[in-house]
Amino acid sequence: MTDRLTIALAQLNPKVGDLTGNLALARKALGDAQAAGADILMFSELFLTGYFPDDLLFKPQFVADAIQAANDLVADTTGSDLVVILPTVWKDKSGLRNAVIVAENGAIIATRFKRELVNGDVFYEKRYFLAGALPDPVVIKGVPVGIPICEDIWHTSVCEHLAMRGAEIMLCPNGSPYWTNKQHVRKDLVRNHVLTHDVPLLYLNQVGGQDELVFDGASFAMEPGNKLVFQGKSFAEDFIVSDWVRGDDGWTCASGEVTELTTTDEAPWLACVLGLRDYVRKNGFKQVVLGLSGGIDSAVVAALAVDALGADNVHCIMLPYRYTSQASLKDAKDCAERLGVRYDVVAIGNPVDDALAELAPIFGDRPADLAEENIQSRMRGVVLMAVSNKLGSMLLTTGNKSEMGVGYATIYGDMNGGYNPLKDMFKMEVYRLADWRNHHLPGDCLGPDGAVIPQAIIDKAPSAELRPNQTDQDSLPPYPVLDDILTAMVEEEMSLAQIVARGHDAALVRRIERLLNIAEYKRRQSAPGPKLTPKAFGLGRKYPITNGFKDHSIG
Repeated sequence: MTDRLTIALAQLNPKVGDLTGNLALARKALGDAQAAGADILMFSELFLTGYFPDDLLFKPQFVADAIQAANDLVADTTGSDLVVILPTVWKDKSGLRNAVIVAENGAIIATRFKRELVNGDVFYEKRYFLAGALPDPVVIKGVPVGIPICEDIWHTSVCEHLAMRGAEIMLCPNGSPYWTNKQHVRKDLVRNHVLTHDVPLLYLNQVGGQDELVFDGASFAMEPGNKLVFQGKSFAEDFIVSDWVRGDDGWTCASGEVTELTTTDEAPWLACVLGLRDYVRKNGFKQVVLGLSGGIDSAVVAALAVDALGADNVHCIMLPYRYTSQASLKDAKDCAERLGVRYDVVAIGNPVDDALAELAPIFGDRPADLAEENIQSRMRGVVLMAVSNKLGSMLLTTGNKSEMGVGYATIYGDMNGGYNPLKDMFKMEVYRLADWRNHHLPGDCLGPDGAVIPQAIIDKAPSAELRPNQTDQDSLPPYPVLDDILTAMVEEEMSLAQIVARGHDAALVRRIERLLNIAEYKRRQSAPGPKLTPKAFGLGRKYPITNGFKDHSIG
């Protein structure tokens, strides 16, 4: 039995379904761990398949190939005394499992199955996996090691059982997506287990964007005495090596580096940058295109895109019509120049007017309304999609959560696009992040330093500019009011009476509820975007389109 352990955690960015690519990442980590003299190397949850593979798990060939990839990595440990903890999909005589296999010198020395299968608003593991029994520790280098898998530590039974069965240290692989304050919630959870069971716990999380989820990494370890002994990078890959020594009071960390945790101000920006970067690159694109209107939303999306992909890979297009103000033309150009992106102007006047002329016999003498306004938005969508098709750039859409909440967006128009970085961000948060980005250049962002978003864009009243002198507040309440109502309604699931008691006008609250409900069909057809809150539309908040429920709590 050893009294010293060197443990390596591979905080990496796998791609769902890419068994070959993920195996290559694992092999590189294996070499890095051997070079570091590690005794144990651990990967994140379901590493070889990527987390989460959803209905790929119903494809027998995918499962067979994933198991073969795991066996290939096991074979790669031949001739080495490095022990590898590999989370993977596995099959036993009962069925499919979310598992870890423990491998040493070319052989599997233990398997353990996840007991607490997460079955919430994002992951539905019970759809695919059978739950395991309460797991016993695995003896590694003579040391009893507990290996709870992700959701297992969000319940009491698994860690309690492992401690009772003699686990001296716990290693926890995770696939835990980011949302606001999640990093601090995890720390509180681990702190409680360490305090309760008096053993260290090493928490490994994956990193990277996967469709609408962003995994933030930020792996860490705590030991008894409420001591944070190492902290990995946030929103970036990391390879974390720590040395552990057994003394009279158990295992303590002899060497570990604490990287400063991302602040709550910085985290949403980095989450959007990472989510956008990985969505574009993992789906085979290099460049993006977007409409730059001179408004706050498109300016923030442009800045996010430059930070994610670099200015050479971002193409901004201004699409003016007769209602586009000179201020918007000036501000859009200014923003593009500050960011250093390609900037073009494509006027939509002739095609919109031609469409209106052709529609005149059908529209007759009916007064102009949203139908004419939406033609402008949809014409912009046609032009942007044409550029996307011709140049092979992914089109980004720019609607924020406030607008998507009440349907203040044109389906098949400004909602066109492959990805929406602002999908889960309320309007006032867009403003806050614009101001924050003007004073910070965070992380590994590729954009320029300084005020990349003109102050004029931040200061002016928001407008779709689809009719003369239009502002958003012609149709909507002030955004601080709207955001608070939507936060109460969506994030906190309050009744209308509770929202009114919060200080809002009853008629306005009922109107916002109606707009929220009737816009569900639009949201169902909207582009994916990074999940930043527990109640992201579509992935966190699933409501029926056809919905007869009425809240009568205010009469």
